[in-house]
Amino acid sequence: MIDALLISNGVLWLLVIGLALTVLALTRQIGLLHERISPVGALSPEARIKVGDPAPEVALIDIHDHPVQVGGASKDESRTLLFFLSPTCPVCDNLLPTVERVARTEVPRVRVVLASDGLPDEHRAFAAEKRITHLPYILSAPLGMTYGVAKLPYAVLIDENGIVAAQGLVNTREHLESLFEAQRRGVASIQEYLEEKAK
Repeated sequence: MIDALLISNGVLWLLVIGLALTVLALTRQIGLLHERISPVGALSPEARIKVGDPAPEVALIDIHDHPVQVGGASKDESRTLLFFLSPTCPVCDNLLPTVERVARTEVPRVRVVLASDGLPDEHRAFAAEKRITHLPYILSAPLGMTYGVAKLPYAVLIDENGIVAAQGLVNTREHLESLFEAQRRGVASIQEYLEEKAK
């Protein structure tokens, strides 16, 4: 009886040690893969306005009846993050707190403008539910078409001079931050930066 207990205990310890070694080997492989995979930034495959082009100057009224100017040189030298979203887009919903946080922590200052299309009442209810009524929120289908927005969430970073600094699909915090990183490095996208670096 005691011999059987000792044998089963020994086998159990061998299994635990084998499992620990397997986990260690897998962790090492994940680390190697992570080093080999380049970071991916926001992509803008259907952009009609290219990075480096002046952002179209548009004067609109937001869903709270406040005037909103997008494009053109900024009076207070702040940049504008134009964030295209939809109340029915779960990724947009998850990314909203990150959009606000990134905008608050960026230097120089970033003004967030939310953009969409559809029924104003639906968007007012969404803004109230998500507690984003303090942000300018414009509804304009032509604005989305101007930038070639085909999928959401999509963001456009406009610099203080009214020039499109970066743009693309932003499904994650990393994609969003890549817009600011691309502007800092003076490239259209992180992919372009990595391609230039590889040459």
